[in-house]
Amino acid sequence: MKTAIITGVTGQDGSYLAEFLLKKGYRVVGFKRRSSTDPLERLGNVLGNPNFELFYGNMHDGSSIWKCVAEKNPDEFYNLAAQSHVHVSFDAPEEAVANIAKGTQICLEAIRVLKPDCRYYQASSSEMFGDSYQEKQNEDTIFDPNSPYAAAKTCAHFLTRIYRQAYNLHASAGILFNHESPRRGEHFVTRKISKAAARIKLGLQDKLYLGNLDAKRDWGFAGDYVEAMWMMLQHSTPDEYVIATGETYTVRDFLEVVFGHAGLDYRDYVVIDQRFIRPRDVPYLCGDPSKAEKTLGWIPKTSMSDLAKMMYESDLERERVNK
Repeated sequence: MKTAIITGVTGQDGSYLAEFLLKKGYRVVGFKRRSSTDPLERLGNVLGNPNFELFYGNMHDGSSIWKCVAEKNPDEFYNLAAQSHVHVSFDAPEEAVANIAKGTQICLEAIRVLKPDCRYYQASSSEMFGDSYQEKQNEDTIFDPNSPYAAAKTCAHFLTRIYRQAYNLHASAGILFNHESPRRGEHFVTRKISKAAARIKLGLQDKLYLGNLDAKRDWGFAGDYVEAMWMMLQHSTPDEYVIATGETYTVRDFLEVVFGHAGLDYRDYVVIDQRFIRPRDVPYLCGDPSKAEKTLGWIPKTSMSDLAKMMYESDLERERVNK
């Protein structure tokens, strides 16, 4: 039985990945901060599984990561831990850098010394591309990070490349474009929209306050994207891959689809609030996943419309229960 360590296991991606690997017959070790405010509700489907366990530690603390690698002897290591909200990274840049860049270096060094045959996955981000006006960003697109979060992710991405090239580690990076789900944090715009639509439909909310509605994003389903992470580590050669749908929509488009599923016109409820305008915003992101499709055989399965419906219906059910 293979053993996989997942940092950031209580997050959206970590929870989907844990479920995916358990179904594949893995033993899964979820690395979690003891002080984490993340609830364990996303792990409801795995907490009772005898092949799943939590290991408490901190991405800032090298000793806890080294102890986890030494004790659990992993075959695969998925580094998903991050302070993952771009806007928040402007308020807490030190935390973003420590969690993402320093944490990545600690993970890679522990694997290099203790378990050099362990296969490593680094969660990189499309935010690293910044103000790219290339029609579709691919693995060769130049990085131009626009936030502390993006800068820290870029550092972690290059550290992964350096450890792969210098120490011959099987270390891959997935440059994931926006990927959402009913488990997305409520401070992310897609989840703010789906939750607000549900609450407005039920008469629990009157208005939805948002920032830039014209930002264009490539939105996919997180459940599809964790499969790509796993596929990278099954390939004989480590590499870097863009994981995306290849289609882009504005926030306004997403609003229209979600509120449409609710039978509502978003224009009757949305108010532009300057508090939600980022100091620097990336205007356009659209990924080219052709390399992942050709090399790994990965293709996205969920359309933006289906994703929007899934999120709205999940929030509608959740709000009905809590009403």
